Amino acid sequence: MLPVISNKLELFDLIEKVGFIPLFKCCIEGFSVEELTSHLNWWGEDEEKDPWEWRKAAAASGNIAYGKFFNKKAGYISRGWFPAFAALRREGMDFESRYESGLSSYGQKRIMELLADGPMPSFELKRAAGFMKDGEKNFEGAITALQMQTYVLVRGFERKKNAFGREYGWGCAVYSTADMLFGEKHIESCLSPKDAKAMIEKRIIEFFPDVSMKQAEKLVR
Repeated sequence: MLPVISNKLELFDLIEKVGFIPLFKCCIEGFSVEELTSHLNWWGEDEEKDPWEWRKAAAASGNIAYGKFFNKKAGYISRGWFPAFAALRREGMDFESRYESGLSSYGQKRIMELLADGPMPSFELKRAAGFMKDGEKNFEGAITALQMQTYVLVRGFERKKNAFGREYGWGCAVYSTADMLFGEKHIESCLSPKDAKAMIEKRIIEFFPDVSMKQAEKLVR
């Protein structure tokens, strides 16, 4: 059983202790930030109390990966555990190899090319990568797939600006390559996808001994 958390520092400590955790409820009961925090504090826009707001500090910390890593839903992975997820999800391929093998779309390639020059907010990235009315389709699907494969993550949030330079609307995700955050050398792992998968599943069972291997596999695949 994991401890209840009430602020972002406790969240950061928990991520470091466990290695990774989904943001919202998943197939493993009790293994999410949502279940470890008071529902009274959500969506209040209080940076100290609101778990939804903590993701901003986590994404900007430089030590925590935030993105859609668990069944296409958001969650956190520590710097130390990210190489294991990369070994599993990338299957030993860098993005160019994946694209050349026909496993990634042209739209995903354009996203990766743009992010190679630095982080970009989603509204700029979508337009620059050609995901417009008569161009590439399904930007959300493309960017989610790249996060699940650990090539891309969220580095922060940025609001759009109107013609007068005033910000408006909700903060939009600012995306970056994972290699730019953690470094290619750190992410490269000698683990095989099979060994990485076993390592991650074992970690889950250390904290949730009653969880079946099927449940653990469902979360990490």
